[in-house]
Amino acid sequence: MSDTVIKVENLGKKYIIGHQQQESYTALRDVIANKVKSFGNLIQNPKSKIQNSHEEFWALKDVSFEIKQGDRVGIIGRNGAGKSTLLKILSRITEPTTGSIKIKGRVASLLEVGTGFHPELTGRENIYLNGAILGMGKVEIKRKFDEIVAFAEVEKFLDTPVKRYSSGMYVRLAFAVAAHLEPEILIVDEVLAVGDGAFQKKCLGKMEDVGKEGRTVLFVSHNMGAIKRLCSRAIHLQSGRLKGVDSTESIIQDYLSHSYNCVTLSDKQDKKIISDSDIDVLDFYSCDIKGNYRENFKTSENVGFFIKYQLKNYLNNLRIGIDFYSYMSGEILFRAFDDDVDIQTRKPDIFEAICMVPSNLLKPGMYAASLQIGIHNVRWIVDNTVMRQVSIESVDGVNSNYSDSRPGIIMPKIEWNIKKNINTVI
Repeated sequence: MSDTVIKVENLGKKYIIGHQQQESYTALRDVIANKVKSFGNLIQNPKSKIQNSHEEFWALKDVSFEIKQGDRVGIIGRNGAGKSTLLKILSRITEPTTGSIKIKGRVASLLEVGTGFHPELTGRENIYLNGAILGMGKVEIKRKFDEIVAFAEVEKFLDTPVKRYSSGMYVRLAFAVAAHLEPEILIVDEVLAVGDGAFQKKCLGKMEDVGKEGRTVLFVSHNMGAIKRLCSRAIHLQSGRLKGVDSTESIIQDYLSHSYNCVTLSDKQDKKIISDSDIDVLDFYSCDIKGNYRENFKTSENVGFFIKYQLKNYLNNLRIGIDFYSYMSGEILFRAFDDDVDIQTRKPDIFEAICMVPSNLLKPGMYAASLQIGIHNVRWIVDNTVMRQVSIESVDGVNSNYSDSRPGIIMPKIEWNIKKNINTVI
């Protein structure tokens, strides 16, 4: 395998899903009647088979890739794409149905809150237990012990059974153990979302350090910004199959473009985009200040989004809005709802709305807006399932506001008030 530490070939994982009637009570006569019907059908058509109540489901199928030593690889995909199943197979928690995996080196995995912890043991005891599971000696664990405790910030609860820990404490200690006991391969699932922002930032920093030390990191997350910051390569899974393996930026762009219903002028049609018992979304597209369809804008222009919808019922607290994204990183720049200006009860009717992003705010680049519709504190009607993308270009030179390129996501034109000759002494 040379410097290849993970080699996956034609990997597949099949589950058998059982289907049965969810009835609290079934009469004996119904059971007998169903059996007689099945037997009668078999007599009339000997070639037919009694209907199977089980279904095959392939969580992964025909997945192949290689990961080199020191690679920091992001694994992305929508819910149900097979990401967690892949990590469980790589972590030896479950066996594949088909194909093979070859792993060189010691693996530490953080897949679920408290994975590998014994609830009755204290935090101190679980640190030593996890180290032993990873094949480390007591001296090696003791050498890292203080570092682990300091990182996890659980000093006061070190001798408390972990069953009394909060989910955040669980995650802090579990990650600290997995990252500090020096595995050759560190596998981390979306579980970091349980921690607060400061802890997530600390974890990402630690994973960067692990990669710089020549160890391998596999990281699953829906946070494209975190994936982009940490990983140089990424794997895109789609419906259990490998969609692509490439540079992080390329994979993120491919993921975003295929995960959402992005349209261009050529395929925009006058038909219902979303149909719900309370509301039909009739149209949603990017537009200029007059409502005309546009996809390409200058930094000096307002960027608009037109939404047309039909209410079928009287609704209280309806919210129509957008999430505005950086297309390359996947980071949400802001969320805007129309109930900021309209909180009245809306009666059945057809409505048109335009949301305007002001000019001289965004840097040149690709952006996207996803439609958000919900009844506040009740339910989501549309949530990140319909997205429209736009391109913003500079007016002249690097951008319209400044003569040089500057860091940051946005580039607002800032007002300066400079006073001269204040208390000048000659």
